[in-house]
Amino acid sequence: MNLVDPIARPNAPALMSEAFAHCIFPLTNMAELAQDGPTIFAEGSGATLSDVNGNLYLDMMGSISRANSLGYGNEEIARAMYEQARRAHYVGTGSALSEPMIKLAAKVASLAPGQLAKMMFVSGGSEAVETALKIAKQYQQSSGRKPRAYKTISRWNAYHGATMGALSVTDWLGVREVFDPRVPGHSFVANPSRYRNPYGIEDDEAYADLCAKHLERQIQFEGPDLVAAFIGEPIMQANGVQIPPKSYWQKVREICTKYGVMMIVDEVICGFGRAGYWFVSEYFGIEPDIMTMAKAITAGYAPMGAVITRSEIADAIPLFRHVHTFSGHAVACAAANAVIAIKEREGLILRARENGEYFLAALKDAVGNHPIVGDVRGLGHWHAVDFTADKKTRAPFTDDTVRAVVRRMRELGVLAGAMGTAMEMAPPLIVTRSELDRAVAVTAQAVEETARSRGLG
Repeated sequence: MNLVDPIARPNAPALMSEAFAHCIFPLTNMAELAQDGPTIFAEGSGATLSDVNGNLYLDMMGSISRANSLGYGNEEIARAMYEQARRAHYVGTGSALSEPMIKLAAKVASLAPGQLAKMMFVSGGSEAVETALKIAKQYQQSSGRKPRAYKTISRWNAYHGATMGALSVTDWLGVREVFDPRVPGHSFVANPSRYRNPYGIEDDEAYADLCAKHLERQIQFEGPDLVAAFIGEPIMQANGVQIPPKSYWQKVREICTKYGVMMIVDEVICGFGRAGYWFVSEYFGIEPDIMTMAKAITAGYAPMGAVITRSEIADAIPLFRHVHTFSGHAVACAAANAVIAIKEREGLILRARENGEYFLAALKDAVGNHPIVGDVRGLGHWHAVDFTADKKTRAPFTDDTVRAVVRRMRELGVLAGAMGTAMEMAPPLIVTRSELDRAVAVTAQAVEETARSRGLG
C-alpha cells in the first residue's frame, strides 16, 4: 500500500531540479549524485518510508543517522511538540529555562549511570562534544587540579562531530582533512576494533588490552598534568559497530582515574535504547565523568543534543564560558520527554535488547558463512555485516562491493548503510520481528546476488 495519496504526491521532477539548484549535499560523491540523484522522501509510517515517486522502503538505518528510534508518524510526539509550541516555543538561553527542559534534565539524570546529575542541552551531537570538551578543560583549570591542562586524547577512526573542536578529536568519515591545523593539543591512540586491526592480533581481548596500554602510555608521553580529557565512543561506528570487550572500558576507567583525566563517553549514537540499554555505559559497567547524547533523545523529531556530568564537576566551574542560542529549546525538550515516556511505557529498551539477540542470530545464520562475509556483530538495534575479500587474511574489499550490497538492498526495498568495510543496520525500536525477518532475507539475497555478479565466492 502506498503511503502517499497520488493526488497529493509532490512533483518529483520539479523538486529534483530545485534540489540540485539550491541544496548542498554533505559527504556525498557529486559524480554519483549526478548519476543517481538524491532520494526525496515524502512520508513515513512506522518503519516504512515513501519517496516522492511512490517507492516504499523498510528503513533499517533509523533515518540514515540512526536518530530515528520510534519510527515515523508518531502523533503522541507531534502533539507534545505542538502543545508546547502553542504555549511557549522558545524562551531563550543561559539562565532562561522552561518547564519541559527542567523536567527533561531531571528525568535523564534518573536514567544516567552512577552520579551523573547536571545537564546542558544543545542542538546536536557535535555541539554536545564541543560542550563536553569545554567542561573538561574548564573543570581541570577552575578546580585547581590541573591548572595548565589543555590536551585531549581520542582514538584512531573516531568520529565525534564536524564542528572545529569535535573535528580535533575525529579521525573518520573524511570530514577533517582540509581543516588542518585544528585545535592544538590533541593526539590519537589505538582503537579496539573488531575482526581486523593494524597489528594483526586475532584475539579481541589481547588487542583491547594493547589499546588500553597505548592510552596510558600516551597520557604519560603528553604529560598527565597537561591532559584534560580522553573521549571515546563506547561502541565505535567506524567499519560498523565495533563492540570492545567489557574489560577494555573498565581498564580505561581505571587509567583515567589514576591520572586525573576526565573520561568522556560519547553516547550520541548509543544512548536512549539504540544498543538495548538507556545508555550503553551500563552494559560496560562504567560511570563516565562526562557523557554526551543526541539523536535518539528526541527520536529524530527535533534537533537536540546534551551533556551530563557529576555535580562536583559542574559546581567547580564558577562561570561556564560557553553558550548556544537554542540550548534547551522548549519544543525539542517536549519531544524528548514524550519519547522517553513512550520508551518506558512500551518497554522498548528491553525489547530492543531481546530483538537485537534475535536479529543477530538470524543474520549470522543467513550470511555468516558466506564466502564474502567475515564477521556479523551487533547489540540491541545496531548491527553490522563486515565483508572480506579473503576469509583467511581478512582482507577488506578495496572496490565498491560493500556499497553494491547496500544498493541492491535499496533496490529490494530495504534501507541499510555502507560504513567502510561493513554494511550497517540500525532500525527503530518499534520495528517488528516480521520486518526484521524481511531485512534478513533481503540481506541474504543482496549478498548472494552481488557476490555472484562479481564472480566472488
